[in-house]
Amino acid sequence: MADVLAAPQQGKTDSALRTLTGISIAHWVSHFHLLVLPMLFPFLKSQLGVGYIELGFALTVSAVVSGLTQAPTGYLVDHFGARKILLTGLVIGGLSLVLLGLHLSYASLIICAVLLGLANSVYHPADYAILAEHMDEARMGRAFSVHTFAGYLGGAVAPAIVAALVTVSGGTGALIASGAIGVLCALLLIVMNIPDAGAHRKKPGNETAPKQAVITPALIMLTALFMLLNLSAAGINNFGVVALMSGYAASYSTANVALTAFLGAGAVGVLAGGLLADRTERHGQLAAACFAANAAIVLLIALVALPGLLLTVAMTIAGFLSGVIAPSRDMLVRNAAPAGAAGRAFGIVSTGFNLGGIISPLLFGWIMDQNAPHWVFGASVAFMVATVFLSLLTERRPEGSK
Repeated sequence: MADVLAAPQQGKTDSALRTLTGISIAHWVSHFHLLVLPMLFPFLKSQLGVGYIELGFALTVSAVVSGLTQAPTGYLVDHFGARKILLTGLVIGGLSLVLLGLHLSYASLIICAVLLGLANSVYHPADYAILAEHMDEARMGRAFSVHTFAGYLGGAVAPAIVAALVTVSGGTGALIASGAIGVLCALLLIVMNIPDAGAHRKKPGNETAPKQAVITPALIMLTALFMLLNLSAAGINNFGVVALMSGYAASYSTANVALTAFLGAGAVGVLAGGLLADRTERHGQLAAACFAANAAIVLLIALVALPGLLLTVAMTIAGFLSGVIAPSRDMLVRNAAPAGAAGRAFGIVSTGFNLGGIISPLLFGWIMDQNAPHWVFGASVAFMVATVFLSLLTERRPEGSK
């Protein structure tokens, strides 16, 4: 992180360190909160007397709410300030889990899911607006990569943390403690005095500057790109283990090791991608090259039943390449965002992630129901190839679309 924050003036370095640390902690909380309910499904199933379909419906509700509110939240970020919106999201997400723990019922679960979806819509618009305005331009890619890595880490440690909380305080206590983390994070950001960002912070002489359209062709294409990115990885993330077991005769342990390698390498790839993103202005071409190589590797996995060791190596490389793309993806959005509209821009394109999150469980679940596990990887390859072409098209956006 020191390399990301190195700057000539010590004061600017300290401010950048405080900003990146605070925003990364908030992103950690966002990914942690996304997995709290799934990790507690066995507890919720027994306590509420419902099936997994009802529990899965709660996650669908959360994804739909998040998808519908991403773009409006981006407007709120630009209009009222990213800091206020980020703090509000942390508190709402945290209190939703606390309240579910205090009043456990299926109706409360759905209300909690709605509030978690609303809170989740805050992080990308608010986080990226603050980072885009306050991080050093020459190290922006690395700053984005640290922020993304923190989110990956939040998801990676969520199962262990929730399991430990259940052991210590039971399912109800785990809900309350997990929610309290969000509220405590909001208080921490206040103490750290995280800076603000947004179009409401008018600069002298800009009062009469003409307003630029936010929904541009570049951002529409990037929204589609984000959806394809989600779809290209979601099948492997969610159905990779069962696909490898049923279609390739892989053991449960081998399939899980391969998926763990894929996810872990993705987190490392994000950090490497930040270094690359700061060394090139051809972010679309970098993303396209990585996904072309990734498509070839996943195609190999789809077509050949690899031995356990080779499967793990292939999944590791595929995960690494998937992570490398993330900072360049974020730089494409930042470069396409009109001045003073970073919150809205990231809110709009993040809707693509939510659309992918709504489509992917249905699509890949249908593929598995058709007894076609090879197509979990085959469909991922198709989405990767589409991402290659769309990345190149996004790179060719004219300067005026910035």
